[in-house]
Amino acid sequence: MSWLTVETPLPSGALHVAVTAQGVAAIGYHGREGELPHCTDESKIAAVTGRIGEYLAGRRRELDLPIDWSLSSGPHRVVLQTLFHQVPYGRTVTYGELAARSGVFADVEEPGLAARTVGQMMAANPVALLVPCHRVVAADGIGGFGGGRVGIEVKRWLLTLEGVLEPTLDWNGPL
Repeated sequence: MSWLTVETPLPSGALHVAVTAQGVAAIGYHGREGELPHCTDESKIAAVTGRIGEYLAGRRRELDLPIDWSLSSGPHRVVLQTLFHQVPYGRTVTYGELAARSGVFADVEEPGLAARTVGQMMAANPVALLVPCHRVVAADGIGGFGGGRVGIEVKRWLLTLEGVLEPTLDWNGPL
């Protein structure tokens, strides 16, 4: 596994992306410099930076990058793959709806437990952006996003990019 940095217009700044022979294994909105070796594979660097750049500029709706799912397993992977396959660009799903779609929580009877668990799973999504956890919202609003206030700003930015939210006066994304 090796890391590369992708400069972005996101409120969080650059993305840090881990790649393996299988694909993208992790994306972080916060720095991880020095944890792993830097990626030197020019074709991987070009594909990742190019596609993320095009997506964030509004010129691409699908990132079409291979995903290395090795950092998730069991029910977490099932929920992430359900999100990946069933919630397209410009759409959202609530935490509870994603829980139901995944089938993982069929035996859970406590109201709200499945939705809260999905929220925790989204916070632990190793391949954020590729598996679009920003598209998972609360039943009564935008919901949370890892990284506190900056995380919520990133979520709003991405949902505005995808047309889910109307641009605000301070919108700095593509028109």
